[in-house]
Amino acid sequence: MKAIAYNIRAQEKEWLILANHKKHDITIIANSLTLDTLPFSNGKEALIVFNEDLLDAPIILGLKALGIKYIATSSFEYTHIDLQAAKEAGLKIANIPFRNGGDLENMHQVIKNLDNWAAGKCVGDACCCQNDCAIKSLSK
Repeated sequence: MKAIAYNIRAQEKEWLILANHKKHDITIIANSLTLDTLPFSNGKEALIVFNEDLLDAPIILGLKALGIKYIATSSFEYTHIDLQAAKEAGLKIANIPFRNGGDLENMHQVIKNLDNWAAGKCVGDACCCQNDCAIKSLSK
C-alpha cells in the first residue's frame, strides 16, 4: 500500500521504518499536514498522522480528492480528525486501540492497520470511522 506520514519526528520515523519492514511504500515528511502540504498525498492510498495535525473538513476533502482512502492515526485519541467529514468522504479511520503501548508497539499497530486495509479486511478494534460497512459487520 502506498502511504504518506506527515509531521513525523526522527525517533518516530525510526520506529515506523522498523515496524514496516519494507512492506508498504511509505513517504515520510517532517512537515505538518496543511492545505499547503496536502499535494504530497497525491497518488497515495493511506495517510499516517499524529495527533498534532488537525484533519478538518477542508483537509479531509482535499485528501479524498487526491486519492486517500484510509487514515491511520498513531495515537489512541482521534479527536483531531473530523469523523463526520471523513464519513461523508467515505474514508476509513483507524487508531491505536489501547493506551500506554510502547512507541514501537504503536507503530506496529499502524502497520497492522495498513496490512488489514490492503487485504480488504476491517481493522477491528482499531476502527473508529463512522461508516457502516459490510467488512466491519462481518468481522464482529
